[in-house]
Amino acid sequence: MKKSKIIGLIAGPLVFIVLLLFPFGNFSPEAWKVICVASLMLIWWITEAIPIPVTALLPIILFPLLGVSDSKAAAAPYASPIVFLFFGGFMIALAMEKWNLHKRIALGIIKLTGTGTNKVLLGFMLATAFLSMWISNTATTVMMLPIAVSVLNMLAAENKLDIEAKDYKRFALALMLGIAYSANIGGMATLIGTPPNLVLAGFLRETYSIELSFGSWILIGLPIALILLFVLYILLTKILYKTNLQLKSGTQELISHEMEKLGSLKGGEKRVLIVFIITALLWVFRTSINKTLDTNVLTDTGIAMVAALAFYLIPSNKKSGTVLLEWKDTKELPWGILLLFGGGLSLASALYNVGIIEQIGAAFSAMDNSQLFLLLLGLTLVSLFMTEVMSNVALTAVFVPVVAGAALGVSADVLLFTIPVTLAASCAFMLPMSTPPNAIVFASGHIKVADMVRAGVILNIISIAVISLFCYYLLGFIL
Repeated sequence: MKKSKIIGLIAGPLVFIVLLLFPFGNFSPEAWKVICVASLMLIWWITEAIPIPVTALLPIILFPLLGVSDSKAAAAPYASPIVFLFFGGFMIALAMEKWNLHKRIALGIIKLTGTGTNKVLLGFMLATAFLSMWISNTATTVMMLPIAVSVLNMLAAENKLDIEAKDYKRFALALMLGIAYSANIGGMATLIGTPPNLVLAGFLRETYSIELSFGSWILIGLPIALILLFVLYILLTKILYKTNLQLKSGTQELISHEMEKLGSLKGGEKRVLIVFIITALLWVFRTSINKTLDTNVLTDTGIAMVAALAFYLIPSNKKSGTVLLEWKDTKELPWGILLLFGGGLSLASALYNVGIIEQIGAAFSAMDNSQLFLLLLGLTLVSLFMTEVMSNVALTAVFVPVVAGAALGVSADVLLFTIPVTLAASCAFMLPMSTPPNAIVFASGHIKVADMVRAGVILNIISIAVISLFCYYLLGFIL
């Protein structure tokens, strides 16, 4: 076991007991107990002393034991509609991966961009970002990496390059970083693209009865993601890793060969694609459809559940008796993330119910509106750099309620602070261990830690500026 895990395993309960026995500050007994539980969870989440989803179960155990809430209230957030929305998103991703639809989409996008090195890089970035809007950034990166390695091998062969050649190393670095960073950025664009987005949506729904719909989110997340992708492309191709290498026809042949291996669009793929398109359209236009029909029957969660059910009802082809998804396929589902959602929402609910968010708001009440942007910028910066060293889901679960309190304290809209902080939690670009995509491309051997830090610091700073300015000036107009 890693030393950090051992330290966390001991320090977590020790801090919890000491805080419980020696309370301080102007908190009610119930509020202090919630702070003690939050401290234990935060230490275990940061050090990963035990699996992160297991730590998320602590509210169910500790809140009833400490008299903060009964078991029913503590467990209710684990069955929040937001949890089932992400479950439906997982099912869509599972079906796309099972039938190789995600690979066909990726190859199709790369094929459209052309054969120059910069164009190839752009193709990989766009394909990775698009897929990460719908399936996990980890699965996307795992799929894109071998295709990228094949392109690099072909580049070396065509140009008779040694892997130590300067231009080759530059392009390899740009390609690997482009894939990892695009996977992180793509998830920001949709509500189901990355877990922090849904943690925020769940918190707002449970605590303030604010409905953050799929359509509303995409109006915010997609423009920011596109801006960051453009900045990333310029950074990699014009500033950090400019190269004079050219790819010949072999790259297009490689992509064509990969698509030939997939064959024509099969029955199962077609059916998954149809379900995916209908679901995405319903998510985007749900509000307009409800207004037209004068009803609220369509919800993001309901649409996701219908899509999930459809995969178990629709046959994969006319002759076969099999359906698009079978229950055994769900062994690939990241069930731990759903538990992590529940734990975060349960903790956030307790922080609100015992008055901690209100007290945080009071602490910020001395600030005036002239300092609003600086406060927003500071909170976004803290969120972004904290996500470099801890799970972005855990960070959002703990930090968003604090930020909501700060917003109330300065009489600002809760959305104005919580949305940029949540977006920033997906912008971990500096370290290999910050996100799974970073770790996956780092393992390719084409990147050193210093390379990732160099590009990541610049992108982090730009991300803070883009997110803060966009949300401060445009959020009210969009929503």
